[in-house]
Amino acid sequence: MSKEQPRRPLDETEEPINYGDVFNVSGELSSKPIAPQDAAMMQTAENMVLGQTQKGGPAAVMQAAATRNERAGLVGHREFSDVAGDQGVNVTQIDSPGRRTITESVAGQVVRRYVQPAPVEQTAVEVIQQSAITIGEALEASAQSAGNKAVDQSDASAIQAAEIRATGTNAITPGGLAATAQSAATYNARFDRDEDKIKLRDVLTGATTKLPADKAATRQDAEGVVNAELRNNPIQATHPGGVAASVSAAARLNENVNV
Repeated sequence: MSKEQPRRPLDETEEPINYGDVFNVSGELSSKPIAPQDAAMMQTAENMVLGQTQKGGPAAVMQAAATRNERAGLVGHREFSDVAGDQGVNVTQIDSPGRRTITESVAGQVVRRYVQPAPVEQTAVEVIQQSAITIGEALEASAQSAGNKAVDQSDASAIQAAEIRATGTNAITPGGLAATAQSAATYNARFDRDEDKIKLRDVLTGATTKLPADKAATRQDAEGVVNAELRNNPIQATHPGGVAASVSAAARLNENVNV
């Protein structure tokens, strides 16, 4: 986050937190409110490329701003800002001898670039790690971003839809992700305290190895997973960073990659 761009105080509820308030960006993007699905896209991108959401990084900043904007009623839970929604977010990792350069951008504008030391035995002069995100990888991302959420029927339905999309078959794999998620939801329904319940991370950690087949997430896959989660959620909303949100974010990221 740019030191020259301080955040707007949280008690100012009449105006949203815009990209220009927290990042050193210009043009149309600077005046756009940060929306929940923008943050979900960046969170998924960081998880996919870097292995986890970066503490104090763009995804964390965007999530905090989007949460505040949503609570103030200034953006909708399923909303994208039009610029970020159209042009997407991107995280790239370029490795060169002795160092690794990470660049994160929104709608083509860099919001953070930093350098980390890399193993000196690395021989590649330059490697850009950017590939299509699979459904399994998106499920693993939700295990990180919403891992503490107790599994309920909406999660189980979304995971089932994701598994069907990933494998290309309507058959549920015995002992697989969908079957495990449904068992967890049934089990959790008997308890009131969250600490007694099975969490998403318990079901989705290592999801790629638990799927008999996998594929790059597409917009059609995301729509199927979102609809499944919404149908079984009494408040008709997807969970931030959850299964549907992560698959949707992965699909939007993949639109910038040849899948």
